[in-house]
Amino acid sequence: MFEIISQKNNRRIGKIETKHGVINTPFFMPDATRGFVKSLDKADLEKIGVESMVVNTYHLYLEPGMELVKKSAHLRQGFGGQGGINEFMNWPYPLLSDSGGYQIFSLIHKNSKMGKITDEGATFRSLVNGSRHFITPEKSIQIQFDLGVDMMVVLDDVPPHSYDKEKIEEAVRRTISWAKRCKDEYARQIAKRKIGEKERPLIFGVIQGGVHFDLREMCAKELVSIGFDGYGFGARHVDQEGNFLEDMVRQTAGFIPENSLRFALGVGTPEDIVRFVNCGWDMFDCVIPTREGRHGRLFLRKGELKVKSEKLKVKESNFYETININNEKFREDFSPVDPNCDCVLCQNYSRAYLRHLFVSKDPLAMRLASIHNLKFYTDLMKRL
Repeated sequence: MFEIISQKNNRRIGKIETKHGVINTPFFMPDATRGFVKSLDKADLEKIGVESMVVNTYHLYLEPGMELVKKSAHLRQGFGGQGGINEFMNWPYPLLSDSGGYQIFSLIHKNSKMGKITDEGATFRSLVNGSRHFITPEKSIQIQFDLGVDMMVVLDDVPPHSYDKEKIEEAVRRTISWAKRCKDEYARQIAKRKIGEKERPLIFGVIQGGVHFDLREMCAKELVSIGFDGYGFGARHVDQEGNFLEDMVRQTAGFIPENSLRFALGVGTPEDIVRFVNCGWDMFDCVIPTREGRHGRLFLRKGELKVKSEKLKVKESNFYETININNEKFREDFSPVDPNCDCVLCQNYSRAYLRHLFVSKDPLAMRLASIHNLKFYTDLMKRL
């Protein structure tokens, strides 16, 4: 299902074949967390060149709920009336579902009154209506099969970097145990639903361990022994001072079999994506381009992107810059937002007009800025 087409040093180019189409690697997935990218529709995303997106198991389970998602069989061309999140969204292309573990556990870690984590699973309160829920590794996989996605992620325990090593090791051991349970449930669902090899979703384990090399290595080796299609870099990729953990990122990639996908969950900024690609990673997702766009921060191409084989020292100023279009200096700036961009914003409107839309709080401002930023990200991946 994953084929490496070419490789130079650690960097690689490949393709993934899924039931909803082919994805070229490396690639970036916008976060359609609740089944949509805010303010954008299918036509916008197609024109931008988005090949795949991420939906969130936790959020979709709570709202609109799985019964509604499963009923969304409209027999539209390209879906076959099977129901699931693709039909509900009218998105006939690949989707990956995050297990929702990060959201659940960050909620509990921040406020112990919101839930409890045990070896069996996690109890948590809904932020929608306060109702109590219990999710296990098995239930997480069942929900993701009901979503009908092309790629799914196991439920893992996501400890904060601030935890001491003993607590992080406990989370790593729980992550390994849950990964085994997820893989077993995955096999049961494949058999129960009579899913063939070409139609089955890819499944990803998640490597935890915080800033500790030995824990990352232990987690990776145990997950590889269980066997997954791909492996994710779990938790944060920077230390508490915000420094990029390059050695950790590079060595963790080395623990993963070469023919397996490497997924940098929640990454990130353009420079961090370049750093990860240089260390051998293939897949990325983050809210940054759309979230920043909705607040008026835009990414602009600047100069050539040079990726060298030695340790990468990438800075924003090397290949892009950002502007805040809300600033007064853009009030009478009638130039395109980015003359190097061919998105609908840059081809049709000026910086002054976009600023006017933001000042007027018109929803078109957020839509145009989000389109531009996602186009910057998809173009970045093509350059890589």
